[in-house]
Amino acid sequence: MKKAAIVAALVLVCAGLVAAQRGQGAGGQAPNPNRAYMKVDGAVVAITHVRVIDGTGAPARADQTLIIRGGNIAAMGPAASTAVPEGATVVDGTGKSVLPGLVMLHEHLYYPTGPGVYGQLGASFVRLYLAGGVTTMRTAGNENGFMDMSLARGTESGEIVGPAIDATAPYLNGPRPGSLQMTVLKSEADARRHVDYWADQGATSFKAYMQISRADLAAAIDQAHKRGLKVTAHLCSVTLGEAADMGIDNLEHGFAAATDFFPNKQPDVCPGQGPGQQSVVAADINSEPVKALIKKLVDKKVALTSTLTVFETFTPGRPMPPGLDVLLPDLKTQFEASYQRVSTSQASVYKELFPKMMALELAFAKAGGMLVAGTDPTGSGGVIPGYANQRQVELLVEEGHTPLEAIKISTLNGAKYLGRDAKVGSIVVGKQADLMLVMGDPSTTIGDVRRVDTIFRKGIGFDPIKLIASVKGKVGLW
Repeated sequence: MKKAAIVAALVLVCAGLVAAQRGQGAGGQAPNPNRAYMKVDGAVVAITHVRVIDGTGAPARADQTLIIRGGNIAAMGPAASTAVPEGATVVDGTGKSVLPGLVMLHEHLYYPTGPGVYGQLGASFVRLYLAGGVTTMRTAGNENGFMDMSLARGTESGEIVGPAIDATAPYLNGPRPGSLQMTVLKSEADARRHVDYWADQGATSFKAYMQISRADLAAAIDQAHKRGLKVTAHLCSVTLGEAADMGIDNLEHGFAAATDFFPNKQPDVCPGQGPGQQSVVAADINSEPVKALIKKLVDKKVALTSTLTVFETFTPGRPMPPGLDVLLPDLKTQFEASYQRVSTSQASVYKELFPKMMALELAFAKAGGMLVAGTDPTGSGGVIPGYANQRQVELLVEEGHTPLEAIKISTLNGAKYLGRDAKVGSIVVGKQADLMLVMGDPSTTIGDVRRVDTIFRKGIGFDPIKLIASVKGKVGLW
């Protein structure tokens, strides 16, 4: 082939790749179906007269212009002095705020569809997460094998519309796991093999669960760290303090899963979720054991994930969660019945546990701990991706954080934990344009985080209404 022909062929290939990313056909090919969800698509985009909430905790900046070029933030400054490039696609941000896309660390691509059964709903969930403003997520737990890794590759390439995904391997757990979809580790060597196998398959995180032994957890942490990967856990048989001493990176559900305060806790034995939660309720937040545990976690740089949304569905007197209309009618009815049972419960531990969780998480954050956020779409259902992520930000404000602090926890803190903060998590010139454009001002009225106008992922603006409509009434099938 002559040089000119080779160059021409390369140009066509590059044009096809760009067209695929932008949702267009090339050379007679069918258009990318993701284009149906696009709202803003231009080589250069200017969001003008917008309020910028940059995710660092800094005060909001009014009347700004933000320029997106090549998927990245190319310029930003006062609207009066920041020129809009000729030919740019202009988005009027008057009355709106732009903030970083949410970076959420306890998400799932499965959902409770029957007694003890979790259906893999990744295809619909990635659209819902993106519609809610989530542009980066970690799947903190995997019940079904390879889908997490496959979706991570698909959303990164642009073949599938959705957030960037830090894909967690199937759970690391011990005997009597409580789920037929979990494996059972039989030895330290087994734990190491599990880590190596799933890391080779593309998993980028690991999660241990309630029945794991100290020896197996220590082996898994060591093996994951050798691979440059992190480990989180929802614990019970192992205490939070023991896991921190092993070098664990992250612990899920704040202090709600702690058995550190359980009287006469036996090594490697889970006393049960209920008794463990009662011991957290009974713990004095000003006591030396609680202060010592918080100090240990902070000193050892263990991040805690707040997942208030799932616990809210267990707590009497809390509002009906948003987004139920996207579910299959049977799943919606199933959760509504559960909600009514919770509402009439007179002896629920969650009446005291829910506010205690909030108080402990706030104390941890004020002590200098790394608090990150997630939602956990499990329980009895009702934690709907996207909708729940917005609710989690609201609950962080109820917990005692300012709106700006809650936004930082839900964006930059998550990006820092994942090691992606050089690229996402805050609005800085040079970073990727993963952004939420919302009506109103979440820096003063946190409920405005629900009023999403457009979600930008790698500089392309997606329409939340169209994303939600594409799955409404079908979530539970795929």
